[in-house]
Amino acid sequence: QVQLVESGGGLVQAGGSLRLSCAASGSISSISTRGWYRQAPGQQRELVATITGGGTTTYADSVKGRFAISRDNVKNTVYLQMNSLKPEDTAVYYCAAVRIGGSWRYWGQGTQVTVSS
Repeated sequence: QVQLVESGGGLVQAGGSLRLSCAASGSISSISTRGWYRQAPGQQRELVATITGGGTTTYADSVKGRFAISRDNVKNTVYLQMNSLKPEDTAVYYCAAVRIGGSWRYWGQGTQVTVSS
């Protein structure tokens, strides 16, 4: 059974930083592609960033230059460093693993990030 457990969310003032973690356990390759999504109230879930097993990254335009995705394959953990946070970054952040075509096989339970103005 595969589990993805996010942590690191919380309340921060605009301009602040947070680092999210997503630890994977179970029968999941440590080099599988991982992603971070977010969903704000009343909005659709949107892709924030992805990282391949080799470390190639992609970002949504709205977070480029502010967020950084990274991974530790030994710990089977992916991180999302979020800097210069804005109120519009407020959302539940989810990690995903094992991308198959346009969909993901595994999802975490989500962690709330709230940015106050």
